[in-house]
Amino acid sequence: MSELRFPDGFLWGAATASYQIEGAVHEDGRGRSIWDTFAHTPGRTARGDTGDVACDHYHRYREDVALMRELGLGAYRFSVAWPRIQPDGKGPANPAGLDFYQRLVDELLAGGITPCVTLYHWDLPQALEDAGGWRARETAERFAEYATLVHAALADRVPMWITLNEPYCSAFVGYAEGRHAPGAREGHGALAAAHHLLVGHGLALRALREQRRGDERLGLTLNLNHVRPATSDPADVAAAGRAELLYNRVFTDPVLAARWPDGERELWSSITDFSFRRDGDLDLIGQPLDFLGLNNYFPSYAKHAPTADEDPAHRAATDIDMLENPPAELPRTAMGWPVEPDGLGRLLRWLRDEYPGLPPIHITENGSAYPDTPGVDDTARVAYLDSHLRAVRAAIEDGVDVRGYFCWTLMDNFEWAYGYTKRFGLVYVDYPTQRRIPKASFRWYRELIARC
Repeated sequence: MSELRFPDGFLWGAATASYQIEGAVHEDGRGRSIWDTFAHTPGRTARGDTGDVACDHYHRYREDVALMRELGLGAYRFSVAWPRIQPDGKGPANPAGLDFYQRLVDELLAGGITPCVTLYHWDLPQALEDAGGWRARETAERFAEYATLVHAALADRVPMWITLNEPYCSAFVGYAEGRHAPGAREGHGALAAAHHLLVGHGLALRALREQRRGDERLGLTLNLNHVRPATSDPADVAAAGRAELLYNRVFTDPVLAARWPDGERELWSSITDFSFRRDGDLDLIGQPLDFLGLNNYFPSYAKHAPTADEDPAHRAATDIDMLENPPAELPRTAMGWPVEPDGLGRLLRWLRDEYPGLPPIHITENGSAYPDTPGVDDTARVAYLDSHLRAVRAAIEDGVDVRGYFCWTLMDNFEWAYGYTKRFGLVYVDYPTQRRIPKASFRWYRELIARC
């Protein structure tokens, strides 16, 4: 570890998300979100788990910030629950909802920790989903209004702002695959959701710049994968092109280059006419960012695999005749994801080479799930973090402008459709007692931060 060094001023952090840790879903005027509805629908989550209590962070945030101080974090990335601020997704701010985040920010600042706010980490107010959700452009407009309410309350103390977390998951895992809330399986609707998420980002970015108080940095977090064909077979090479379009270019091309990606009409013309786009949308979406948030856990190896249902009326946007086929020799995490640190390095260099003028990057999520138990050292997680940070360091030496790293995640939590069956945390959470138990990875990360 003594050899792992980073530039002066490199920002060390950890990240969480509101629905995954807060609990208190019925307190202080919070409205219902799509994840409340999804998690309470039988068969949607492992064991029927919900985020009703989660890590009870809403009541235990001071204890959790004390853990962050012990860890030595320079920054903490958290998300604001939209239904706490606007229970129905519109109208004035709920004072009790804002008060929780004001108290959290004050506690962070008192501990010398920089707050980094993510405005949307998937908990859309259910009332907006009932009106069309992200399929509807009005949701993007409502998002910008919500963003200004939160920014107005916290901008005097929060220097880093992220509009959206992983619009790929919101649009395609939520509206095409149905594995996440709202649980839809659509073609046109999912592509419309992807577009309107980016419109919402653009509208919010413009609104926050207009009411900027100082030097707040404004960004967007994308989850991206470096894509390779599983073999040299031309069919797999073509599948890799489709995968890169779906996973990356749907978002990176309009955001980082103000262009629509090549090949999209050929890929999706049977399920959409792209009528959700309007003149001027590219200029809105492609506004300059102060930084790009990058989430990455594993690379992609694409193999050609024809979709079973060829009827356009039944095809989802993610039915692109491709499946993941990583090399069998790669180790896997508890999520089944392949572990290949060089994949993160290749992704960072791909971004640098593909998008001239790329803004500075913060790795806003990177981490691993393993079957942890109390008192057992999570050496596999330590190895994962160490190897991926070495890949980041090598990319920095190669000229990629990476300025921070936020480990996913501070503590075990509600892992979406997997419920409480997967653990990513540096801190073990005993859910029946809510006891927090730092893992070996917590101690390793603390020492790394202290040395760097």
